[in-house]
Amino acid sequence: MLLTALIVLWRKSVPAYITAYKWQSWLLAAVTATIGYFGGDRQLYWVAVVLVALKGVAIPFLLRAMQRRFSALPETKPYVNTETSLLIASLLVLFAYVLARPWVMVSRLPTREGLPLATSLLFVSLFIIVSRKKATTQVIGFLMLENAIGLLAAVGTYGVPLLVELGVFLDALMGFLVMQIFVYHIHETFDSIDVEQLTRLRH
Repeated sequence: MLLTALIVLWRKSVPAYITAYKWQSWLLAAVTATIGYFGGDRQLYWVAVVLVALKGVAIPFLLRAMQRRFSALPETKPYVNTETSLLIASLLVLFAYVLARPWVMVSRLPTREGLPLATSLLFVSLFIIVSRKKATTQVIGFLMLENAIGLLAAVGTYGVPLLVELGVFLDALMGFLVMQIFVYHIHETFDSIDVEQLTRLRH
């Protein structure tokens, strides 16, 4: 899942970002189902199914529709270039491991070794949001951030109740729909979804 987030920093095309998010969501579903199997919690199977349907199929479909509608251009000139972005992401991963180490040391959960990776994904997703100019890329960064929170909840609690997961899914879906409407209105008003150009208009 962490590698799929690094792909967004490495590649420059929106279709590659959408594919990376889709695979990340499928992997999150696989992790959830695996925890459900070894933890003996059948509810997590339903959570995995919802993850696949919502994040692995529905949201990537909507992202592709948004890409076609807005003719999203490649992220050729982000705020931070590719090489520097990967270097910063590496430092964020190291920082996440240092930050999560005390948590790993005191935890007795079978999934405790996944805590640093989940924290790393959280930091890298935040970096995607702040380092990219295109609104579409920032939306994908937000969705990856939500996946990171879901992964952190799964490995940090060895599975979470079904109702809590469904609540998070609905929040993510509503957030995505609001952002899609927001990007649509930006495009209709300014004929661009480049955040830097919109910032210049303010001045």
